[in-house]
Amino acid sequence: MVISLPEKLDGAGTTPPIACADDLTPRQIVAELDKYIVGQDAAKRAVAIAMRNRYRRLKLTADLVDEVAPKNILMIGPTGVGKTEISRRLSRLTGSPFLKVEATKFTEVGYVGRDVESMVRDLVEISADLVRQEHVAAVAQKTKVAAEERLLDLLLPPAPIRPAPPVERPMSSGADGFLDDAPAAPSLDADDHGPDPMESRGAHRATREKLRQQLRRGELNARSVEVQVPDNSGPSFQIFSGQGAETMDVSLKDMLPGMLGGGGGQRRRRMLVPEALEHLAREAADGLIDDDEVTREALSRAEASGIIFLDEIDKVTSREQGRGPDVSREGVQRDILPIVEGTVVKTRHGMIRTDHILFIAAGAFHVSKPSDLIPELQGRLPIRVELNPLTRDDLARILSEPENSLVRQYCALLATEGVEVTFTPDAVQAIAELAEHVNERTENIGARRLHTMMERVVEELSFTAPERSGEKVTIDGAAVREVLSDLAQDDDLSKYIL
Repeated sequence: MVISLPEKLDGAGTTPPIACADDLTPRQIVAELDKYIVGQDAAKRAVAIAMRNRYRRLKLTADLVDEVAPKNILMIGPTGVGKTEISRRLSRLTGSPFLKVEATKFTEVGYVGRDVESMVRDLVEISADLVRQEHVAAVAQKTKVAAEERLLDLLLPPAPIRPAPPVERPMSSGADGFLDDAPAAPSLDADDHGPDPMESRGAHRATREKLRQQLRRGELNARSVEVQVPDNSGPSFQIFSGQGAETMDVSLKDMLPGMLGGGGGQRRRRMLVPEALEHLAREAADGLIDDDEVTREALSRAEASGIIFLDEIDKVTSREQGRGPDVSREGVQRDILPIVEGTVVKTRHGMIRTDHILFIAAGAFHVSKPSDLIPELQGRLPIRVELNPLTRDDLARILSEPENSLVRQYCALLATEGVEVTFTPDAVQAIAELAEHVNERTENIGARRLHTMMERVVEELSFTAPERSGEKVTIDGAAVREVLSDLAQDDDLSKYIL
């Protein structure tokens, strides 16, 4: 009853969505999440229904489509049980712009910290990057051809067209005493004009095609060429926003092109052929992509299918109001409320409405409880889902069942060194048992404990793997306990190491 482990999917995923959101039923969404997430069925069903309701809303008549608000979700559960991963995987399944942000980064207006509208601006930036990647992928074949041609021009400049040599024309005296041009005498020697231009161009084409084949085979990767790149060497300043809290870096060359020595200028830079090919492909894509269309689509997608995951929402609640810095926590909630409720936020890409962005809030609620949130914010998080704490069986399943399980990850990593590693079932059980034991005796960090346990188990093998190519290594329960038992039993040591 837990999530799979990797924590590396911040932001909208770079991999394409598995399917269009319109094609995924709630049952199909849950089935896809099951490939990476163990258990937590209630949470998976809740997010699947929320995503399907977005599709259903678009099928409504015009008088109802704007009336249906998204069913925002509040996930309740201890750390490491899968709250964040469910949301991340959901965004990747549907190709939705996704942003994870900790509520503790925000403060009430007038205090030092980020203003709450920054999360919407960040979501729009993620949406713009996502849309741009899709547009770049759509013209990938054209950009590849264009980049290859430009690189060949750098490696072998086009053959110059040789002008015909001037013909000396004898002069004769006219009747008026001035010299008149006489008809040019025909050349008697064809070699006087040098090599045949047609033969020269043919040889040039043959050489170019030979270079093209060498380029495609990677035989030119060690060569370098000079390419034109933008000159971004101008001064940059920090401009403080009106809130007095958030700063943004603004290059004056972007604001005032041509000023301060080089806005919009170019400089030459030498780079290897593979890097040059990639740079030229980006330039070609820039010329083929309509930036206005990307902006419009990015704003539309962020508005209609964006997901903002507000983590640590419980940290901005307080059961003891009015004590010291806690007085600002309710202010943070009140600043977040208009964003969740629906408002208009100005971004550098344009104005965006937040009415139909899906907000998923999450917190452990160890000290506080959901009812400690201000009533207005509670009302904007109508779906409550409680995620279950992890048991030993859950941890064992996490280690081996998901498609991205830790056991598969470590086996794949060591296979790159030529070492074939096998974890026996009792090894997986031993790791899960010890992880549960440490979680109970120290801080309970859920499935994240498995990362430190696995790293400790394979530490020696990872260090010596380059010298052990070709070996087959089996890790069993006895080997796991030999490495971990002493640390797990020593509370003082495990507190800092595990």
